[in-house]
Amino acid sequence: MGIVVGPHLLSTKELNKEQCDYILDTAQNFVEVSERQIKKVPTLRGRTIINLFLEASTRTRTSFEIAAKRLSADSINIGAKDSSVSKGETLIDTVYTLQSMKPEIIVMRHEASGAAHFVASHLEHSVVVNAGDGLHEHPTQALLDALSLRQRLGSLDGIKLTFVGDVLRSRGFRSLTYLLQKYGATVTVVAPPTLTPPEMKKLGVNITCNLAEGIEGADAIYSLRMKHEYLADQFVPDLDEYCKRFLITEKIIQRCAPKALVLAMGPFVRGTELTSEIADGPRSLVSTQVTNGVATRMAVLYLLATQHATRFCKNIEDPQEGGQ
Repeated sequence: MGIVVGPHLLSTKELNKEQCDYILDTAQNFVEVSERQIKKVPTLRGRTIINLFLEASTRTRTSFEIAAKRLSADSINIGAKDSSVSKGETLIDTVYTLQSMKPEIIVMRHEASGAAHFVASHLEHSVVVNAGDGLHEHPTQALLDALSLRQRLGSLDGIKLTFVGDVLRSRGFRSLTYLLQKYGATVTVVAPPTLTPPEMKKLGVNITCNLAEGIEGADAIYSLRMKHEYLADQFVPDLDEYCKRFLITEKIIQRCAPKALVLAMGPFVRGTELTSEIADGPRSLVSTQVTNGVATRMAVLYLLATQHATRFCKNIEDPQEGGQ
């Protein structure tokens, strides 16, 4: 049967290195599908996937939709305004209704941290994929980022990655940190002190508010969006002030980490988080991340759906023993 990566995908923290490698290897195989003239395989024909996005999303939702269609699955897309949640129905009643329609997978995005875990704990016949839950995690984002890094660096073992920006409210940061730590990576955070509370040290990351110090010798730099909608919270005075200290430029990378790659979790703001020279230059993995997003989500849907029938109730903690 191979390595088990289910029954659900809720967090990279719950995966081990072997499982991560298995997903990334499978995703790499699906990269080739996206490069064909006809970008479709019959792998999940007859399977049903519901994309339940109760929080706004463009990239992640579109990526999952394309992934399901390229696998020939029957996919149904439900947004917040389309669901009965908007009419006062509880989340769990909505999900029970969907499960009664016998979908193999429910891909779920929700603004509440832990929502995906809550739903997964109440379902018996459907797999849950966490497409982002509040300030908790975003596992498929971390997997596509890891695939993008592995393609360019050759390996994830022992790499040095620096995050710059709003780590406090970035679920992608948490998921990728958990994942890379399985490979012995060194993770550094560069952000204003207001966005790096003391409890963040529990994640095992290095923390600094000095950009040059934080990116020194990095293999990759990850730009995180400073969300305009959070400016009222006064974590930073304004974006102009933030830009003066934390804007990622070619000049500072050349001085401190000349070989570094640059990733960004879209949407990003040019001139505030990173310059156009970086975003459009040879260091940038931004477009690669988007491309790999489809391949990675194809891999996740494929692995979970094909394992669903025979191993749905197995625990992922011991894949060699089938979770016994």
